[in-house]
Amino acid sequence: MVRVKICGITNLDDAQASVEAGADALGFIFVEGTPRCVAPADAARIIAALPPFVTAVGVFWDHATGHVKAVAEECGLGALQFHGDEPPEALVGWDLPTIKTIKVSGADSLDLMNGYAVSAFLLDSPARWSEGEARAPIPWELVRRAAARRTIVLSAGLTADNVHAAIRLARPYAVDVNSGVEARPGRKDPDKVRRFIAAARSADGGGS
Repeated sequence: MVRVKICGITNLDDAQASVEAGADALGFIFVEGTPRCVAPADAARIIAALPPFVTAVGVFWDHATGHVKAVAEECGLGALQFHGDEPPEALVGWDLPTIKTIKVSGADSLDLMNGYAVSAFLLDSPARWSEGEARAPIPWELVRRAAARRTIVLSAGLTADNVHAAIRLARPYAVDVNSGVEARPGRKDPDKVRRFIAAARSADGGGS
């Protein structure tokens, strides 16, 4: 079954709505100056209220190792996502599962996965982040090629209207959505969240 991560969580209402809709993981962005950045203390309160078996993923961008460890401990994170230019050696020796983001601009982008010993790769677009506008999907056929040999989380431009087709073609381990289920930057639309997760679940178990 494909897993679903709802990223850019900034408040308890959105977290609870996502969990009730069936999300497997929630993403908390600790990147200062971005539209969905959440303070560690606020994230810790939200994460403490989550039910068991929902993974809280912290998103970091070229942060110092000590900072990442301190935030992970304060918040009770279950996994770490590294979204910057972190080299392979920086992602070795962590006590939590690690996810490395690769910005996909073409087939050569997949070569950037070489050398990383991580739990999974998140394939995203080269755009830094969305201010609320729609994002273009990355080529799903490239994702399928990567998913044949790696654990892949598909991101970029996903919505309730295209996630079913994306999963059927790309066959990722998981999908990740942020702006595609928002009412506005930093606030989720519960109906979009429900429809997204339902569409993702409906893609499991048949044909290519």
